[in-house]
Amino acid sequence: MRRALVLTNESARHWFRASLPQRRSAFADVPATGAVDWRLTAQDVRGMATTYFATFAAVFAFII
Repeated sequence: MRRALVLTNESARHWFRASLPQRRSAFADVPATGAVDWRLTAQDVRGMATTYFATFAAVFAFII
């Protein structure tokens, strides 16, 4: 088993980031790729309506 001599990264300013292995902290500063598209589509509305009515039917069947 190979262990590093230094188990913490002293250059990290936060205690949690200092405790991460070096290979994990290398990805911490990578910016997100591109912008996220938050537009509501017809498929989203259809999925929400299906879930809503299925839950309503299940609760209604349980009550009756």
